[in-house]
Amino acid sequence: MSHLPLTKTLPALTLAFGLMASASAAAELVIGMQQEPTSLDPTADATASIDSMMTQNVFESLTTVAENGEVQPNLATSWEVSEDGLTYTFKLAEGVTFHDGSTLDAEDVVYSFDRAMGEDSVNPSKDIFEPIESVKAVDPQTVEITLKAKDAFFLFNMGQGDSAIVAAESAETNNANPVGSGPFKFDSWTRGDRLTLVKNPDHRDAADVALDKVVFRFISDPAAATAAMMAEELDAFPGFPAPELLPQFEADPRFRVNVGSTEGEVILAMNNAKPPFDNVEVRRAVATAIDRDEIIEGAMYGQAVPIGSFYPPHGTAYVDLTDAYPHDSTKAEEMFEAAGVAGTTMTLRVPPFPYATRSAEIIQNQLSEAGIDAKVENVEWGFWIDEVYKQKHYDMTIIAHTSPNDMGNFARGPDYFYGYDNAEMTALWEQITTEVDPAKRDELLKQGQQMLSDQSVHGFLFQLPLLGVFREGVEGYWSSSPVLYMPLKGVSVAN
Repeated sequence: MSHLPLTKTLPALTLAFGLMASASAAAELVIGMQQEPTSLDPTADATASIDSMMTQNVFESLTTVAENGEVQPNLATSWEVSEDGLTYTFKLAEGVTFHDGSTLDAEDVVYSFDRAMGEDSVNPSKDIFEPIESVKAVDPQTVEITLKAKDAFFLFNMGQGDSAIVAAESAETNNANPVGSGPFKFDSWTRGDRLTLVKNPDHRDAADVALDKVVFRFISDPAAATAAMMAEELDAFPGFPAPELLPQFEADPRFRVNVGSTEGEVILAMNNAKPPFDNVEVRRAVATAIDRDEIIEGAMYGQAVPIGSFYPPHGTAYVDLTDAYPHDSTKAEEMFEAAGVAGTTMTLRVPPFPYATRSAEIIQNQLSEAGIDAKVENVEWGFWIDEVYKQKHYDMTIIAHTSPNDMGNFARGPDYFYGYDNAEMTALWEQITTEVDPAKRDELLKQGQQMLSDQSVHGFLFQLPLLGVFREGVEGYWSSSPVLYMPLKGVSVAN
């Protein structure tokens, strides 16, 4: 799935953190985050903030992804690929241990993959394991993975939090007491307030870790986030929730502001399995009623790029489809009347993220101008996950899908929360994932964007930007987000 937000596959659902240094000799970084997760296990929950904190910091995977999107070695120091492209032989790093002192070897890799692929798996991105035929431990330091068919995203996917290597002894309690092998160890979690990590002195790259302690503080309210930053209670807030206040920080020499890109498509999701949104003409009417420019200006203060389908504007396969349904309230009203839904009430349930709640107010007014009574319901994240994402109890919602390469969400069938079931899209996604030629794959991705726009599956709004505020002295933090995680191994802070 795409990790929601900030969801993995969930939509998303939200990129947010911050950093701060202590005055003591120990290097301490305090990170502000908008979204507190309900679990700390990236292999069992789709909330994007889990990856933000845990992936490649506490948990590790066979590969990792650099800021430029390049796949790099991690727990696997190298790998060989068979001539037919179906068998990958990974060599594991020597002497790796989990935080509880137990050894990490090939059997742990096999266990982790069997767990992710199992019938009772709750892995939020279980579909990325579907191409795998078998996983075998050749010896303690060698793992052989055989695929059913070529997978263009395989090595990239092996670097995600969903593919984290865990131990059988601790897997079931990782949700509240995570035990990984990464450069940081879990220390404590005070729900509703903060989560603390400490440096793992036994990590193979411990010499490259500058931070001794990392504290994530959960601050969902934009005003409170601003106050904490201005008071220097935080060293940074990489997912700063108040774009309208960025000029204030830009003018203050104590801080620097970053405006980067993410993989997060913000969408007005419509439940395609439920009337009236099972009617493509109703969905097209919604798309016609939407004014993206007004939404971006009002909700994001101009700090976002509009999208007309489900693909990031900075991607190599991007097609600009923002003009497919020009904003026209009068035409939208006529379309709603022709579809027999004019004057009806449509409920818009939104999670507690500023990009969603602010967009909802604007969309509510835009739909009203087209003759639709849109009832906005602001709900807590846990409620959203259960009622909207899991049980599909919604008409419309607004969410950011922050996972990369996640057009496959539309190939998940009616069980996914979109309620979208299209055999043509499913077949196209299979072509995309098995096409190893980048140019040919881009052409297929362009077809996918066009198909989703033509069917107006959702209201495609804008690409979620990475807005960050950092105290001067914080170095090494990524300026853009090609994946859900933000590695802290290379981050430093000057006291």
